[in-house]
Amino acid sequence: MGFYGTLKLIFYKMKRKLDHGPDGRPFPSGKKHCKGNGYLSPSSLALATPTTFGDLRLANGHSAQRRRVNSGPPPSGLQDWLLTFQTWSGPERLLALDELIDRCETSQVKHMMQVIEPQFQRDFISLLPKELALYVLTFLAPRDLLQAAQTCRYWRILAEDNLLWREKCREEGISDSVPYRRRECVRPDASFSPWKSVYIRQHRIETNWRKGDTREPMVLKGHDDHVITCLQFSGDLIVSGSDDNTLKVWSAITGKCLRTLTGHTGGVWCSQMAGATVISGSTDRTLRVWDAESGECVHALYGHTSTVRCMHLHGERVVSGSRDTTLRVWDVSTGRCEHVLTGHVAAVRCVQYDGRRVVSGGYDYMVKVWDPETEVCLHTLQGHTNRVYSLQFDGVFVVSGSLDTSIRVWDVETGGCIHTLTGHQSLTSGMELRDNILVSGNADSTVRVWDVRTGQCLHTLQGPNKHQSAVTCLQFCRGLVLSSSDDGTVKLWDLHTGAWLRDVVALQSRGSGGVVWRIRASDTRLVCAAGSRNGTEETKLLVLDFDLDDTKKDADMK
Repeated sequence: MGFYGTLKLIFYKMKRKLDHGPDGRPFPSGKKHCKGNGYLSPSSLALATPTTFGDLRLANGHSAQRRRVNSGPPPSGLQDWLLTFQTWSGPERLLALDELIDRCETSQVKHMMQVIEPQFQRDFISLLPKELALYVLTFLAPRDLLQAAQTCRYWRILAEDNLLWREKCREEGISDSVPYRRRECVRPDASFSPWKSVYIRQHRIETNWRKGDTREPMVLKGHDDHVITCLQFSGDLIVSGSDDNTLKVWSAITGKCLRTLTGHTGGVWCSQMAGATVISGSTDRTLRVWDAESGECVHALYGHTSTVRCMHLHGERVVSGSRDTTLRVWDVSTGRCEHVLTGHVAAVRCVQYDGRRVVSGGYDYMVKVWDPETEVCLHTLQGHTNRVYSLQFDGVFVVSGSLDTSIRVWDVETGGCIHTLTGHQSLTSGMELRDNILVSGNADSTVRVWDVRTGQCLHTLQGPNKHQSAVTCLQFCRGLVLSSSDDGTVKLWDLHTGAWLRDVVALQSRGSGGVVWRIRASDTRLVCAAGSRNGTEETKLLVLDFDLDDTKKDADMK
């Protein structure tokens, strides 16, 4: 048995005596006298080969002169005893030490432990080449890496490695697509890792979404007591449309109304936004294209003969649907109507456009798939027995929601109905489809999560914290589902488990007339359009920012 094996065996025997006492019985739980962890195995010590304990102390950087027990002069015969010990073989030494330990009092064994134990607590990370040390750290979770950085200066340098944190961000599905807000004061530090900052920021945003804090949302008041019918959000600009015939452009940062877009002579019912370009549709039968930064009306689009009820923007084209039963394809940059799609026999209520196909749903119970270039209806999807109010289209699946309480999943190429999703009890007013996961909101006060490939309902978002009235709008992002309702709340759910997390917004007039009409969310902000139809809640926008660090929170509180 080598030196390390001998030392480990002695150490084990001493530890066992401390743990069990002189009679061999274990001490009661919680009363052990040593730490019992943090020791290296013999195999991990193979890099160095000291032959005595003194050699080991020197290898670990300790002085050969250790602290002596202040108990008077050494006993007579000590040197002769030590010389005799050195003449024995390894097994004989072990036997002698066994006998010696058995005859020691607990305080004496504890002293031996205090001398020996630190020699096995070696910083193996610092002993490895940097490349190997970084490889070892790749097996740590990000939270553990943050703790490891507090161990010592060298560990901090390793744990700040930018490529290491880039890999951790990749594992967590975090990209640098969300701009990193530069800190107001960054110390010049060569070990600073931008990817670590990205991770910490995203973790903070996720925590703020799921747990929230005590800050009140920013309140943007406008449109008097009118209903906000549509809401768009792009970058730091918010655009609200109302039945007061106007749209308002707001700053998501300051909450100020930057400008009011006037020109429509009827209520605004729908809108779309890309960058600073806003398109609105109205009961005055027109669409208007606006520059949100200047407030200028770039184009007024004439052609529909009744209310423009829905639209969908893709690139430089917007497709509008009207109560006049037609759809029109417009070039946003020129304001020219390029195509007119006719075939519905009642009002067109919803439309989707992916740049290749147009899909529309109407009050004639029909869903139609169009080739906008040829103006040909490729498929008429029949099956619903009442008005179609909502659509989703991802290029493969068409999903339609109807007043007949069902949701149907169609194949866009064949026009065949793949699944009929049943479970809701009323009108499906809104849906979102992403990566084969469909979320639907219904007037029956529930939200359901579906897999459109299998037709299976994965979750019904209800229970004791469910909405108490019709769901008005929904969105899902970051693995979360947001739903607003006529009950005056916005609720947050876990997409993967279906669990209710919290009420993000709860109006003071909830349950007595307060309504959240529309919501729009980005990765870092939530905008809600709220009010009432009976005067119990003034019309307003609520803006919640989840990308606030402690510095910004403190500034907001001053």
